[in-house]
Amino acid sequence: MQLDFFPSRTLTLYLARLFITRVLGVLLMLVLVLQMLDLLSESGKILEYQGNGQGQLWTYVTLRAPQLMARFLPYSVLLATIVTLFTLNQNSEVIAMKAAGLSAHQVLAPLFLTAIVVAGLSFAFNERVVTRANATLKVWQSANYGPLPKDSGVRSNVYVRDGTNILMAATVTGQGRAMVLQNVSWYRRDAQGMVVEQLRGPRATFVGPGWRLETPERFEVKTTMTQRLGSQIIAQSVEPGQIAISAVDPDAQSLFELSDSIADLKAAGRRTSELEGKWWHKISGPLSSVLMPLLGALAAFGLARSGQVLIRAIMGMALGFTYFVIDNAALAMGNFGGYPPLVAAWAPFLLFALIGETVLVRTEE
Repeated sequence: MQLDFFPSRTLTLYLARLFITRVLGVLLMLVLVLQMLDLLSESGKILEYQGNGQGQLWTYVTLRAPQLMARFLPYSVLLATIVTLFTLNQNSEVIAMKAAGLSAHQVLAPLFLTAIVVAGLSFAFNERVVTRANATLKVWQSANYGPLPKDSGVRSNVYVRDGTNILMAATVTGQGRAMVLQNVSWYRRDAQGMVVEQLRGPRATFVGPGWRLETPERFEVKTTMTQRLGSQIIAQSVEPGQIAISAVDPDAQSLFELSDSIADLKAAGRRTSELEGKWWHKISGPLSSVLMPLLGALAAFGLARSGQVLIRAIMGMALGFTYFVIDNAALAMGNFGGYPPLVAAWAPFLLFALIGETVLVRTEE
């Protein structure tokens, strides 16, 4: 048996090329199908805004496709692993490799190397492309697919407490005293936390103290009556800095930007466990692609004509999809404070790495 971790250069390049072509093929298939289904469900909302047409549909595709690619790349690596190894086993190529003295880990080594490269590209793609697409698409959706604001620092769906009251803005533009809130709702609550009055207006500007809400409409809960008012001063305890740190969207910020936001929130005494979990998941998420060859390795081994290969492939697929379920559940538990952020992001990865390695060693080594 060879002591090198990798097989020969020729075999390594052959397996890596075989694997990467299937990863790209599966990813392209998934993105095309899901993009068409998603566009069918959203096209009505996009075209509902007067003046939108084919150009806006293509704009939506360019913003949505990076999200789909980032989300389903690990699935593509899993399915590509199973397809590649299943084909090699059916053609008795795995048997030939093992007969030549290669261990199971040496057979899988080129796939691991390719998956590491894919994970690195995925991380860079998420940081440079997906975060910007997320930010732009969320702002566009909050504007009901209308014209996008020219300000690149737009934030969407911002909620801030004003004592016992709540201030909500669909979009926020500008910084400091020049900050502008659009599609604003202000909820006045009683001592029991029940909403007694709502003011809604298209625009609010900071006047210090408070925000001037232009042409608001008041809804009174007790009488269920609505009334159009003149400009009103609301949320006098809310400063622009509070809104700035409340409008943190981890999916729309890069790793370094999110680090700065977490530091600002900690300095303000705000809870950051959810954002810290997202921070760690920005690293562990792309690395899940490295785990997929290990979880799908069951499809590579076993006698091709014994009827067990198909069962092994299904087991590998089930193991991989179970990882995604556990990963999402752990992240959700971390968001609610059930797990520490580090545990929520890394526990599923380490757990399934141990499971996959144990199964591989016990059955093949």
